Amino acid sequence: MQRRCVALHVVDTPDTDWFSDPHPYLFVKAGSDGQSIGNCPFSQRLFMVLWLKGVTFNVTTVDMKRKPDILKDLAPGAQPPFLLYGTEVKTDTNKIEEFLEENLSPPKYPRMASRNPESNTAGVDVFSKFSAYIKNSNPQLNDNLEKGLLKALKKLDDYLGSPLPEEIDENSADEVTSSTRPFLDGQDLTLADCNLLPKLNIVKVVCLKYRTFSIPKSLSNLWRYLDAAYAREEFSSTCPNDTEIHIAYSAVAKALK
Repeated sequence: MQRRCVALHVVDTPDTDWFSDPHPYLFVKAGSDGQSIGNCPFSQRLFMVLWLKGVTFNVTTVDMKRKPDILKDLAPGAQPPFLLYGTEVKTDTNKIEEFLEENLSPPKYPRMASRNPESNTAGVDVFSKFSAYIKNSNPQLNDNLEKGLLKALKKLDDYLGSPLPEEIDENSADEVTSSTRPFLDGQDLTLADCNLLPKLNIVKVVCLKYRTFSIPKSLSNLWRYLDAAYAREEFSSTCPNDTEIHIAYSAVAKALK
């Protein structure tokens, strides 16, 4: 299915085509140069959803340092990401995702919801544990905070290694004790992956830069998941470059002293 994904730079003059174009426009946070994709897991989440849906769409980067006047009329007070679909403007990430799932639906577009509810909450505490770890400046607390992050990552690894119900054949004499699926809910990327993967990428990049901490290779299920994700263009091509993530966390990551 044809995809049209055009990165544009928001200008101060309204583009009347925005309102006459039937295709969705996704507005995402711009990077430090004001044009490239910036560090924003919520923006990447929706970027992935639109790409995976197979719909023709446009992506516009928004330089919040310039705060273009057009945004005051288009989405007053809103921070990227937000969506323009026809004449409708959506500014809440969860509601945008719900809107896309409802309006870009079968048979023309794939359903992306997870079949297993547990997939939606897998890894739910990883980012909070990461934030506590990376924001800490007290060396005496570092080891315990690192252990907390590792525990959350191990829990995610365990979920990825546990077979889903559809992987178990009740009529087979062979007991299935492990899973080799590439993604949270099976063979395909779902909304759950679009939510989790951008955050995992930040965790990987920031921890290595500011704590020289790498996700242990012993978490083989988690690495299988990450490798499968980076091999998919819908994820790898929507990731900000590592430098943008470093810049975003330069004031957040605290030195241990």
